[in-house]
Amino acid sequence: RGGLHMKRTLASFSLEGKVGVVTGGARGLGLVMGQGMVISGANLAIVDMNKEEAEKQALELVELFRRENPGSSRVPKVTAHYADVADADSVQACISEIIKEHGQIDNLVTSAGFTENYNAVDYPIDRMRKLWAVNVDGTYLFAVAVAKHLMDRSAQGSMVFIGSMSGSIVNVPQPQAPYNSAKAAVRHMAASLAVEWAHAGIRVNCISPGYMLTALTEKILDDNPELKKQWTSLIPQGKMGQPVDLMGPVTFLLSDASQYVTGADLRVDGGYTVT
Repeated sequence: RGGLHMKRTLASFSLEGKVGVVTGGARGLGLVMGQGMVISGANLAIVDMNKEEAEKQALELVELFRRENPGSSRVPKVTAHYADVADADSVQACISEIIKEHGQIDNLVTSAGFTENYNAVDYPIDRMRKLWAVNVDGTYLFAVAVAKHLMDRSAQGSMVFIGSMSGSIVNVPQPQAPYNSAKAAVRHMAASLAVEWAHAGIRVNCISPGYMLTALTEKILDDNPELKKQWTSLIPQGKMGQPVDLMGPVTFLLSDASQYVTGADLRVDGGYTVT
């Protein structure tokens, strides 16, 4: 309906009253996106194979919130959980544990994943299967488990799959055909499930980051300054992204601010993929 609308825009970005889950959440991009969810009002379940690190980060997120919001009457609940995302039984046990702790799940961010650089003719098939299992199967298993929970509650929800610009373009100079293929699968899986679950009020979108300066990539580039120069020369903004650059996009896609957005792939890459 056309005309004037007076609902405050900023309020629609709030995640208050929501419970979010982030896989691969104990470090890197997953941890930063989890922090963004907490800042935006959500309670959070951090899922990682390294439960000890997840527990440490859960405590630090709560302490950070207390420091940033002294005297706040509300303190977020942040919990840590183990899961092997590629194992269906492990995923289901993790989901059950989260529901027991938090009572519900409303939002999911699938950030668990890894990449390897191999020439295709030299890539061991067992490594390729492991890469696919974590990046693709893990995304699917968590998404389906959360969707079943939402449907059982007759509740709406929002999911964000973390893909990569590698799912749309071919990175150079590093050889990573299996990883690129896996991230293309994640991107199209988000679109497919968005259509399949739209009737249930479950939105599914994808964020495809470009080159991000995580602790891991910083170490790689410190050892190979020519590679950093090559990467940044291909980015129109002339710089690599920071993990914090994903906070806003993930909050937007999880919140009511994007309630008519589903099946989208949001590229956060400094313009890399449009050149």
